[in-house]
Amino acid sequence: MASSISPMLSWKEEVSLSILTHTTTSYSNTCASPIMNSKIWSKLPETLVDRVIAFLPPPAFFDARSVCKRWSNLLISNSFIEMYLSISSSARQRHTWFLFFKHKKLKSYIHGNNYKQREIEDNSSSREGYLFDPNEMKWYKISFGSVIPSGFSPCSSSGGLICWVSDVAGIKNLILCNPLLVKIYHSILMMNTITTRTPRLFPSVGLNVTNSSLDVVVAGDDLISQFNVKNVSSEIYHVYSSGGGGGYSLWGGTTSALPEKCSLQPGGKMVFVDGKFYCMSYSPLNVSGYDVGLNEWFEIEAPMRRHLRSPNLVECRGRLVLIAAVEKSKLKVPKSLRMWVLQRSSSTTCTNNQHKKWLEAEKMPQNLYKQFSEAGGDGDEGFDCVGNGNFIIITLPGSDNMLLFDFYQKAWQWIPPCPYSGGDGGLRGFAYEPQLFTPILAWVPPHESGI
Repeated sequence: MASSISPMLSWKEEVSLSILTHTTTSYSNTCASPIMNSKIWSKLPETLVDRVIAFLPPPAFFDARSVCKRWSNLLISNSFIEMYLSISSSARQRHTWFLFFKHKKLKSYIHGNNYKQREIEDNSSSREGYLFDPNEMKWYKISFGSVIPSGFSPCSSSGGLICWVSDVAGIKNLILCNPLLVKIYHSILMMNTITTRTPRLFPSVGLNVTNSSLDVVVAGDDLISQFNVKNVSSEIYHVYSSGGGGGYSLWGGTTSALPEKCSLQPGGKMVFVDGKFYCMSYSPLNVSGYDVGLNEWFEIEAPMRRHLRSPNLVECRGRLVLIAAVEKSKLKVPKSLRMWVLQRSSSTTCTNNQHKKWLEAEKMPQNLYKQFSEAGGDGDEGFDCVGNGNFIIITLPGSDNMLLFDFYQKAWQWIPPCPYSGGDGGLRGFAYEPQLFTPILAWVPPHESGI
């Protein structure tokens, strides 16, 4: 490519041209040839080039950051952001991707109902992300090592942001990071040294981000004492823009009691659907939900809960989906993997939330389940699930094997192993829709260094 570029271009312009040509060729249906006239490109006004960049797909933004200083600064400039936001969402293709991290292992030493000690393995690879495009079946690598402090783990995602939580037991700190810019934002609730009011071990964290609001829920794993951990309370932080340049409003640190006998998985995921956060509760097996508007928790009975193994909750096209293996040994029913969708209700009261019904939507073909079981899906460690758009991905602990399910095409397929993870397996995934800018973060001060 370099040999076809006119000598009148600087080396930075040559690289810029190369990336622009490559990305528009690879991802646009309108570009017929990878070679474009360099005389035309060299005379394009910068404003026009900037507008072309605004229409490029996410992989191009990752490349653009390292082209030159102008492009790196361009992506965070007010003028470019305004132009980017002015382009209607319908003009830009929506990218429902997944971001995976090597899962840190929690070691528990349990004596009775007390957690004597939990240790967490930390290494630099845990701050390295692996981006997967389910449409192109391609992998990309992102490094967070230079900006995410050690001792933090990814815990949730929303609105193009990844939320990281501190591993150290006690008061928890949260970090928001945009992988496109690899830029850290201390959320408004982190303006002070203390973030959560209650010391916790490995709480479940939920995040929901829109253009005008940001909600964070930190629940469970309350440190009652040095040797006692219980699921007692949750803390809710809410930031929203008043619009019209009027600034922002914040109510944070509001506490809410968890349902009685609630037993959340340490470091478990939360899923946001229709104004509510959901997570799995064990012993007994239920789905715990938090209604943001009512500031109340409720529980929904899981389907076939006496026969479920490794239950997972995911969001798929605005619906809450429960995925689990089903074992009915006494009834001599073959093992299977099934999916249920929570039916919507017009009522918003907590009582009716408890009586919502599940509808079975999918059952993995038996021949595929046999392959899934042989790959490790039938092991004691179970499996993990993440959903985004039409897609659901099932990962297996300690294995590179991943299954992709298109919920609306009803199609299953194995995913090519990630070429960057080192073959260690054990990846934990999050839904990720790349966004260059989230307007609510205009009220969140950026933080360039570690904590």
